[in-house]
Amino acid sequence: MPRGDKSSYTDKQKRQAEHIEESEKKEGRSAKVAARIAWATVNKQDGGGKKRAAKKTTKKAAKKTGKKTAKKATKKAAKKTDKKATKRAAKKTAKRTAKKAAKKAGRRTTKKSAKKAAKKSTRKTASRTRS
Repeated sequence: MPRGDKSSYTDKQKRQAEHIEESEKKEGRSAKVAARIAWATVNKQDGGGKKRAAKKTTKKAAKKTGKKTAKKATKKAAKKTDKKATKRAAKKTAKRTAKKAAKKAGRRTTKKSAKKAAKKSTRKTASRTRS
C-alpha cells in the first residue's frame, strides 16, 4: 500500500475526515494543512484505518477454534460449580459451629453473638478454601 493511500479507511472515517477538513478550511487553513489535520484527527480517534482484509477460514481451522472454545466453556463452568460447592460447604460448617458455640454458651449467648460467630467461622473457612 503506497503512502497516503486511504483505501483501508471505512466510509464513516472518510466522512469524518472530510467534515474536519471543511471546518479547518473555514478557520483559514490551507487545503493541504486542513487535510493533514483531518486525517491525523481520524487516526487519533480510531487508531488508523478500520477496514480489515477478509480472512479465508478453512473447515479445519473453524473446527479447531470451535473445539477450543468448547473446552474453555466447560472449564469455566466446572470452576463455577466448584466454587459454588465450596461456598455451600463453608456455610454449612459455619452454621454447625455456630450452633455448637450457642449450645456451649447456653442462655448467655444471644442471637446476635451467634450470628457473629457464624460470620467469623465462614470467613475462616472461606480463607482456608482459597489457599
